[in-house]
Amino acid sequence: MGATPLMSLGMRAMAANYAALQVTGHNIANASVQGYSRQRVELATALGQFSGAGYFGKGSDVETITRAHNAFLSREAMTVKGLAAKDEARLLQLQKLETVLPTGEQGVGYATQQFLNAFSDLASLPADSSTRQVVLARAEELAARFSDSGAQLDQMQHLLREDLKSTVATVNELTKNIAQVNQQIAAVRGLGQPPNDLLDARDQLLSRLSGEIAITTVMADDGTVGVFAGGGQRLVLSNNAQPLSVVNSVSDPSRASIAVMDNGVPLRLDEASLGGGRIAGLLQFQNKDLVAAQTLLGQIAAAVGGAINEQQKLGLTLHQPAGSVPALDMFTIGAPQVQSMSTNQTDAFGRYIGSVSLEITDPSQLKASEYDLRADPGRPGGWQLTRLSDGVVSSVDDGDVVDGFRIVIGNPPPPTSDKFLLQPVTRAAVDMAARLTDPRDIAAASPLTATVGAGNTGTALVASLTITDSSVNPAHTASIRFTDDSGSYSWELRDRTTNALVGTGTGTWEAGKPIPSAPDPAINGFALMLTGVPANGDTLNVAMTTNTTANNGNALALAALRDKSLVGRIEQLDGSVSGGATATDAYASAMADIGVRVQGAESISQISASLADQAEQTRSAEVGVNLDEEAAMLIQYQQSYQAAAKVLQIAQSIFDTLLSAAGA
Repeated sequence: MGATPLMSLGMRAMAANYAALQVTGHNIANASVQGYSRQRVELATALGQFSGAGYFGKGSDVETITRAHNAFLSREAMTVKGLAAKDEARLLQLQKLETVLPTGEQGVGYATQQFLNAFSDLASLPADSSTRQVVLARAEELAARFSDSGAQLDQMQHLLREDLKSTVATVNELTKNIAQVNQQIAAVRGLGQPPNDLLDARDQLLSRLSGEIAITTVMADDGTVGVFAGGGQRLVLSNNAQPLSVVNSVSDPSRASIAVMDNGVPLRLDEASLGGGRIAGLLQFQNKDLVAAQTLLGQIAAAVGGAINEQQKLGLTLHQPAGSVPALDMFTIGAPQVQSMSTNQTDAFGRYIGSVSLEITDPSQLKASEYDLRADPGRPGGWQLTRLSDGVVSSVDDGDVVDGFRIVIGNPPPPTSDKFLLQPVTRAAVDMAARLTDPRDIAAASPLTATVGAGNTGTALVASLTITDSSVNPAHTASIRFTDDSGSYSWELRDRTTNALVGTGTGTWEAGKPIPSAPDPAINGFALMLTGVPANGDTLNVAMTTNTTANNGNALALAALRDKSLVGRIEQLDGSVSGGATATDAYASAMADIGVRVQGAESISQISASLADQAEQTRSAEVGVNLDEEAAMLIQYQQSYQAAAKVLQIAQSIFDTLLSAAGA
């Protein structure tokens, strides 16, 4: 056979081992490169050459260069990486949110307490101008605390939108690069060999993309990969990438939403279908946590401001003569909002056909929530209201009162396809402002003054008189006479000018309880507290206040709001309202709510980050480079190469011997 086949066999062996050395060196060089997959030379035995003595081997051929890849582990690593990125993004936003509702003297609760405490000082000196000025200063500070906190929440919303734009720009750049790599892979796929480094580069791009937005991938026959997000919306198909865009939310234009731009038409992605990724975490914070903070703060602002305004208007100002200048609201509070869905029907001018408005009826019953209003599918002409904070659904009609606000359906009624987002308290805090500037405008005096009869024989004295509701009429004078020593009394109400009888009734006084007290009928919108014990025949008179400089009844009532349940009260089946929390307790509860969210997010983020690390370690252990293993293989291929070189050397020697013999 001669030396030629032996030389060919040696050359094949050297080429095969040289290729193996080259691939091993490539592995070693990329051992620390993120996303690199280990490569291996696949060798195959060359077909033998037939001879009379049998088949003689012709060495080996390099068939291909393969890369280690596990589709399941790669997919799992991308999925948990997306969840970890989502949880981390939400946690970072929540940690910022926690600073908006500070504790101690910087908080809204402390400012509310200081403001109401100022009325205790005013009650001691109801006509003192400097004391009244302090009340106005405290009112300014309280309103500023609410509006500043609300403005910070609005700023967080603005910054979140900018963060989303930056993230979307990153996503668009990644999808563009994936499309380009797809094109390169498809172009070289026809050569019959896998472009391993290109495949690694694409996997790395997909991994980075999964950290921004949860994706699913589908392999095509030409080697390209289709990338989809948000329940099947196409991001990459072959060498074409669909860009994402930040658009206004359908329900509230101040909030952001993510859409795939399909020929200029935005196809919004549903937050619930996004799964993982940084975008999903930002949207979850925006639509859940930030809304909760806005409504919690707004609920307190509306309840506290509403209670103060209501009590303020029940009193008399210092303007003379008494009652000549009606008391004004002490605070301006952000009005309830109704957002029409962008998909609602419009007229030829682009104006929405249907409308809905809200009216606050009882600020103390307002809930920290927004509401979804749409046509009731089971009641033609009726409406279905969903409280978004807890998912409670109720059927409502025009004019119905729910959770302290009245729903007013416009005329003509909206089309049945229309939907509305109701925001009773969302803007209450950010738009809050102190209204009064003149110290005389503070209504410290009660419109009524109570006196005891000159001939009374008991020890009863007037402790306080509080106006309880707007039904009070200063033009009416009430006379109360005790009919026994056990506290039974009769009363009559007369017009102070004509002395005409307006009403009569009876009741029973009990120590520590006001006159009247349930179930006794109301007299004239006041509650009268006594000290001591009345005797049979004792009388009390409640008449219009004439000296507002000495009367502190309404200042006492305003100070008493500090310890009253003003926030989150609940209407019972019998129509009574009970429960709720004081202003300071409500603020503490709001801070606790945010704190719990932060703690929960920290725990979830730690768990998901740990799972992501484990998944990546498992994937790397399967497909990554082990330097010890590569070093051993390097020695093996080096020895094989040296042995192949020896074969070639021997073949050369034999060939030279043959040439010498032939020449001889």
